[in-house]
Amino acid sequence: MATDGAADPVEIRLKDLRPGPPVSFIARIVQVERREITRKSDGQRRPILSGLLSDGTGTVRFTWWDPPSEEIDRGTVLRIARAEVREYLGRAEVAFTYRTRIAPAAEAELPRLGWEEMPMRRIRDLTPPDEGFRLDARVVRVAARGVAVGAEHRTVFEGRLADDSGAIGFTAWRDFSLREGEAVRIGGGYLRNYRRRPQLVLDDRSIVARLPDTRLPPAAELAAPARQSLARCEAEGGGELVELAGRVVGILPPSGLIYRCPECRRVTHQGICRTHGPVSGGPDLAARLVLDDGTGAATVNLDRAATESVIGLSLDACLERLRSTPDPSVIEELLWERLIGTCWTVRGSAYVDDFGLSVHPESIEPRPRTEAPDAADLERRLA
Repeated sequence: MATDGAADPVEIRLKDLRPGPPVSFIARIVQVERREITRKSDGQRRPILSGLLSDGTGTVRFTWWDPPSEEIDRGTVLRIARAEVREYLGRAEVAFTYRTRIAPAAEAELPRLGWEEMPMRRIRDLTPPDEGFRLDARVVRVAARGVAVGAEHRTVFEGRLADDSGAIGFTAWRDFSLREGEAVRIGGGYLRNYRRRPQLVLDDRSIVARLPDTRLPPAAELAAPARQSLARCEAEGGGELVELAGRVVGILPPSGLIYRCPECRRVTHQGICRTHGPVSGGPDLAARLVLDDGTGAATVNLDRAATESVIGLSLDACLERLRSTPDPSVIEELLWERLIGTCWTVRGSAYVDDFGLSVHPESIEPRPRTEAPDAADLERRLA
């Protein structure tokens, strides 16, 4: 109950939030950040929590003024009474003030959605933080991966979905027994940004049903991207599934033999991990290639398997070379000798950030030199 003795408002769903009187609802924290701000009135620092709340019908940004000192984790379900609602940039937001009552709630108390409550959407129309929709798509790719969530080790399933309007990456925090090539109807997921691209997240409240195979185009058709120029790909903000081609005109650090932290897999520098401090790093191979097609340039980030493929040497062979010449830079020099001026076709996901277009390829194949612009052609285009 509120301190003024007034009854708490009837609980509503987040999709029904409108600026006006205080509201009550149950929601899960899907993103949270603790920080401090400076009060204009007296210049003192004031703690706040901010982030996103979701109940499956919608997502709303929240601000929690003077929150408790203990950690409030992502995934926590809360019962909120008498939260204030305002509008910012055309979207509803909620604020938890001294009048707001907040208590833990059980997962089962969140509203359950039926198929009939979720509008049908297509992949090209999805933008974060959308949720509470149905999506018919085909599973193009799926793979399991182990992750650490605090002290808990979990298995997530990552991959790509596609329909005739486009493709989108997904992460499933539950095993829905998804198989590559099958057609599915998905409900109850939500969108987030990952590498500046929308990604679909499925959790314990998501629903997955199998569809007749004829409802969607064949997997081979959906998984075959059309080749495009680097300039067009950058102008469109990248893509979940692209095919690009060009000539290697540069190699960026860190490339060649690198060492990774055994805890977080980040690249170490002189035996130091920026997160875990001094560590004994494990050897690995990587390459960051600058690809140019005459219209633009992109950074292609190769993992160990792809680097071994383009350089023609395994990690063990590279380490063997270092036994006779103990200078890690010889591997980077080898990359320069074997790759500069060569032509390649890459397929995978691409995104645009402050450094331009970056590509994380799923495949990289050599391309005949006759298909790529030569130096004279590049100079003519630039002129």
